[in-house]
Amino acid sequence: MIGFTEARDGVEAANVPSGGSGRRQMKREWEEAIRDRETERIVDLINAGIPIDARDRHGQTALMIAARHGWGEVTDLLVDHGANLDVTAKFGLSALMLAVINRHPAVVETLVNAGADVALRGTGAPGFHGKTAAELADGSDQPAVARLIRERASLR
Repeated sequence: MIGFTEARDGVEAANVPSGGSGRRQMKREWEEAIRDRETERIVDLINAGIPIDARDRHGQTALMIAARHGWGEVTDLLVDHGANLDVTAKFGLSALMLAVINRHPAVVETLVNAGADVALRGTGAPGFHGKTAAELADGSDQPAVARLIRERASLR
Protein backbone atom coordinates (compact mmCIF):
# COMPACT_ATOMS: atom_id res chain seq x y z
CA MET A 1 0.00 0.00 0.00
CA ILE A 2 1.15 3.52 -0.77
CA GLY A 3 1.71 5.73 2.26
CA PHE A 4 0.96 9.43 2.29
CA THR A 5 1.69 12.51 4.27
CA GLU A 6 -0.92 15.10 5.14
CA ALA A 7 0.05 18.48 6.49
CA ARG A 8 -2.65 20.48 8.26
CA ASP A 9 -2.02 23.61 10.28
CA GLY A 10 1.68 22.84 10.31
CA VAL A 11 1.17 19.35 11.75
CA GLU A 12 2.22 16.40 9.68
CA ALA A 13 0.92 12.85 9.95
CA ALA A 14 3.36 10.78 7.94
CA ASN A 15 3.00 7.39 6.35
CA VAL A 16 -0.58 6.67 7.29
CA PRO A 17 -1.30 3.57 5.20
CA SER A 18 -3.64 3.88 2.25
CA GLY A 19 -7.15 3.09 3.31
CA GLY A 20 -6.13 3.57 6.95
CA SER A 21 -7.81 5.77 9.49
CA GLY A 22 -7.70 9.46 8.67
CA ARG A 23 -8.05 8.88 4.95
CA ARG A 24 -11.30 9.39 3.19
CA GLN A 25 -11.74 7.60 -0.11
CA MET A 26 -12.98 9.81 -2.93
CA LYS A 27 -16.52 8.97 -3.94
CA ARG A 28 -17.11 8.24 -7.60
CA GLU A 29 -19.52 11.14 -8.07
CA TRP A 30 -16.95 13.58 -6.62
CA GLU A 31 -14.14 12.23 -8.78
CA GLU A 32 -16.33 12.44 -11.90
CA ALA A 33 -17.39 16.01 -11.14
CA ILE A 34 -13.74 17.04 -10.71
CA ARG A 35 -12.48 15.20 -13.78
CA ASP A 36 -15.35 16.56 -15.90
CA ARG A 37 -14.75 20.06 -14.47
CA GLU A 38 -18.44 20.44 -13.66
CA THR A 39 -18.22 23.49 -11.43
CA GLU A 40 -21.92 23.68 -10.55
CA ARG A 41 -21.95 20.01 -9.59
CA ILE A 42 -18.76 20.48 -7.57
CA VAL A 43 -20.38 23.29 -5.58
CA ASP A 44 -23.55 21.23 -5.08
CA LEU A 45 -21.52 18.29 -3.76
CA ILE A 46 -19.50 20.53 -1.43
CA ASN A 47 -22.71 22.09 -0.11
CA ALA A 48 -24.11 18.57 0.40
CA GLY A 49 -21.15 17.75 2.64
CA ILE A 50 -18.85 15.73 0.38
CA PRO A 51 -15.36 15.57 1.93
CA ILE A 52 -13.43 18.11 -0.16
CA ASP A 53 -10.06 16.54 0.70
CA ALA A 54 -11.04 12.92 -0.02
CA ARG A 55 -8.43 11.00 -1.99
CA ASP A 56 -8.64 9.05 -5.21
CA ARG A 57 -7.06 5.61 -5.66
CA HIS A 58 -3.68 7.31 -6.21
CA GLY A 59 -3.90 9.25 -2.94
CA GLN A 60 -4.60 12.58 -4.64
CA THR A 61 -7.23 15.10 -3.59
CA ALA A 62 -9.46 17.01 -5.98
CA LEU A 63 -7.17 20.04 -5.62
CA MET A 64 -4.15 17.94 -6.55
CA ILE A 65 -5.95 16.59 -9.63
CA ALA A 66 -7.02 20.08 -10.72
CA ALA A 67 -3.54 21.52 -10.14
CA ARG A 68 -1.84 18.69 -12.02
CA HIS A 69 -4.06 19.29 -15.05
CA GLY A 70 -3.97 23.09 -14.86
CA TRP A 71 -7.70 23.42 -14.38
CA GLY A 72 -7.68 26.97 -13.05
CA GLU A 73 -11.42 27.38 -12.54
CA VAL A 74 -11.68 24.15 -10.56
CA THR A 75 -8.56 25.04 -8.57
CA ASP A 76 -10.02 28.45 -7.70
CA LEU A 77 -13.31 26.90 -6.67
CA LEU A 78 -11.67 24.32 -4.41
CA VAL A 79 -9.38 26.90 -2.82
CA ASP A 80 -12.34 29.21 -2.22
CA HIS A 81 -14.21 26.36 -0.51
CA GLY A 82 -11.37 25.55 1.87
CA ALA A 83 -9.54 22.64 0.26
CA ASN A 84 -6.37 21.79 2.17
CA LEU A 85 -3.53 23.31 0.14
CA ASP A 86 -0.77 21.21 1.66
CA VAL A 87 -1.88 17.59 1.40
CA THR A 88 0.82 15.45 -0.18
CA ALA A 89 0.62 12.10 -1.91
CA LYS A 90 3.08 9.84 -3.66
CA PHE A 91 6.64 11.18 -3.56
CA GLY A 92 5.54 13.87 -1.08
CA LEU A 93 4.16 16.07 -3.85
CA SER A 94 1.60 18.76 -3.04
CA ALA A 95 -0.86 20.47 -5.38
CA LEU A 96 1.64 23.33 -5.75
CA MET A 97 4.43 20.95 -6.72
CA LEU A 98 2.17 19.17 -9.21
CA ALA A 99 1.27 22.50 -10.83
CA VAL A 100 4.98 23.36 -11.10
CA ILE A 101 6.00 19.98 -12.52
CA ASN A 102 3.21 20.13 -15.11
CA ARG A 103 3.96 23.76 -16.05
CA HIS A 104 0.77 25.50 -14.98
CA PRO A 105 2.00 28.93 -13.81
CA ALA A 106 -1.47 30.44 -13.32
CA VAL A 107 -2.39 27.58 -10.96
CA VAL A 108 0.96 27.97 -9.18
CA GLU A 109 0.15 31.65 -8.62
CA THR A 110 -3.32 30.83 -7.29
CA LEU A 111 -1.95 28.29 -4.81
CA VAL A 112 0.94 30.47 -3.64
CA ASN A 113 -1.36 33.47 -3.18
CA ALA A 114 -3.79 31.27 -1.23
CA GLY A 115 -1.03 30.34 1.20
CA ALA A 116 0.26 26.97 0.01
CA ASP A 117 3.30 25.86 1.98
CA VAL A 118 6.28 26.63 -0.27
CA ALA A 119 8.68 24.90 2.14
CA LEU A 120 7.28 21.38 1.64
CA ARG A 121 9.84 19.02 0.11
CA GLY A 122 9.29 16.03 -2.13
CA THR A 123 10.28 12.58 -0.92
CA GLY A 124 11.36 9.29 -2.34
CA ALA A 125 11.66 9.65 -6.07
CA PRO A 126 14.80 10.79 -7.85
CA GLY A 127 14.21 14.28 -9.16
CA PHE A 128 11.73 15.14 -6.40
CA HIS A 129 13.47 14.04 -3.21
CA GLY A 130 14.25 16.95 -0.93
CA LYS A 131 13.13 19.60 -3.41
CA THR A 132 10.71 22.46 -2.79
CA ALA A 133 8.32 23.78 -5.43
CA ALA A 134 10.77 26.60 -6.24
CA GLU A 135 13.60 24.11 -6.67
CA LEU A 136 11.41 21.98 -8.93
CA ALA A 137 10.72 25.09 -11.00
CA ASP A 138 14.44 25.84 -11.19
CA GLY A 139 15.11 22.29 -12.33
CA SER A 140 12.53 22.47 -15.12
CA ASP A 141 13.67 25.82 -16.52
CA GLN A 142 10.81 27.90 -15.14
CA PRO A 143 12.67 30.87 -13.64
CA ALA A 144 9.60 33.13 -13.50
CA VAL A 145 7.66 30.50 -11.54
CA ALA A 146 10.58 29.92 -9.16
CA ARG A 147 10.90 33.68 -8.64
CA LEU A 148 7.15 34.03 -7.93
CA ILE A 149 7.29 31.26 -5.32
CA ARG A 150 10.34 32.74 -3.62
CA GLU A 151 8.92 36.28 -3.65
CA ARG A 152 5.66 35.14 -2.06
CA ALA A 153 7.59 33.07 0.49
CA SER A 154 9.63 36.11 1.53
CA LEU A 155 6.43 38.09 2.20
CA ARG A 156 5.19 35.58 4.78
